[in-house]
Amino acid sequence: MQPEATEEERFKNMTLEAYADTIVPGEKRFPEDRAVAGAAPGPGSVAAGALDLLNFDATGVTAGLPYLAQSLNDHAKSYAGEVELELDHDVPPFVALPYAHRRELVNRLTTPGHPEKDGWVSLALFCNMAFDSAAHLHTAEAIRNGHPGLLALGYTAPDADGFWRFPKYGYGRKLAEIHPDTTPSGSPA
Repeated sequence: MQPEATEEERFKNMTLEAYADTIVPGEKRFPEDRAVAGAAPGPGSVAAGALDLLNFDATGVTAGLPYLAQSLNDHAKSYAGEVELELDHDVPPFVALPYAHRRELVNRLTTPGHPEKDGWVSLALFCNMAFDSAAHLHTAEAIRNGHPGLLALGYTAPDADGFWRFPKYGYGRKLAEIHPDTTPSGSPA
């Protein structure tokens, strides 16, 4: 059993979920959900596992997540002051922003010329990847478990042996014969 998350960890996670939800919005997971704004029907990046992907060491962003969450909250405080918006203090500042204001702030942070643009765009790309490629999961397992992004994009389950075969050719015709030295797993010899 994992220990209960600290307040700092909870705030970091809520902030990152709110960012992911701004990139690929979805419906609230439960009525009191503050991180997911509920700006779109169906599941979004958070339901697709954005937090799991961001915390996957292979991304190279994991170590910087506390800094990014804190920086995002600092930007949210400044933005709220600029637009004269009162923030609720029982959640992180970015989470407290209404969805339209989250979207505007993310737009500013990812606009060419912003000094931190590269970091915010990188974070946005991983949030997209959680939804549209499930990069943190094995594809066949993700589909079998009903990954919302892959299903929304029309991915279908592999054949019983775990391989995908396509009875209709993508270009409407077969392009080439399989090389005679191709191994049974589909690899070149």
